[in-house]
Amino acid sequence: MLSYRHAFHAGNHADVLKHLIEIQLLRYLAQKDKPFWFIDTHAGAGGYSLDSGYAAQNTEYETGIALLWDRDVLPEPLADYVALVKNFNPDGQLKLYPGSPLIALELLRKQDKMRLFELHPAEFEALQSLFRSDRRVKVEQEDGFRALPSLLPPAQRRALVLIDPSYEVKQDYATVVTALQAAWRRFPTGIYLLWYPVVRRASIDRLERDLEASGMRDVLLAELSVAPAGRGGMQTSGLIIVNPPWTLKPQLPALLQFLAGTLGLEGQGSYRVEALVEE
Repeated sequence: MLSYRHAFHAGNHADVLKHLIEIQLLRYLAQKDKPFWFIDTHAGAGGYSLDSGYAAQNTEYETGIALLWDRDVLPEPLADYVALVKNFNPDGQLKLYPGSPLIALELLRKQDKMRLFELHPAEFEALQSLFRSDRRVKVEQEDGFRALPSLLPPAQRRALVLIDPSYEVKQDYATVVTALQAAWRRFPTGIYLLWYPVVRRASIDRLERDLEASGMRDVLLAELSVAPAGRGGMQTSGLIIVNPPWTLKPQLPALLQFLAGTLGLEGQGSYRVEALVEE
């Protein structure tokens, strides 16, 4: 199924959570001079106009990045995230939201590389046009689940792998665990970031059980809710972080508490940080 377009949801609370953590992981990898790879299995269009097209129909960014845009005081990692988004909006108006690939490009160094996969024809065309002139980046119209094993382990033995499918079909909740487990077996020292939406809690409970039984070690869960269950729509999303840097773990509770308070609807935001599997 190829009906999903991320532009409908660009800049919403789930993007805030995902991209905040993505930036922290990439900055951690960039602390050493040794090259690293960024691999995105479901890269989307790369960037999204917020004042036209799909994003303007749902305006989900108004309850996400827009609530952080003009705040003078933010925790340092969130200030870093907002500043990076502002780099794409030099006139100070929130008109463009960068997807995961564009965010990664901002933090890539000359020695680093990026591999992007996207099946949707229109999304792939947009993605390819963004990165056509950058020799560090390779864009392929391919199923990222199938392509991922052939890239691992990278020669540099350093990588961040983002797995962020649309979950258009229920099987995706099982497929992501299978893909993550297979990737980890080939490259157990890599950093993996798996995003998931919480639409039916039963699907997430199963995902957690599958991860706990997968054999992987050092698996961290971070979840953000902007409204209680039952309100309708996707009010909660989460991240599974495999091999999280030691610098990230102590920051997460305070960051998610701040986001829950700032993005939560009518003061009903909440969060959850839990070690699913210890080191």
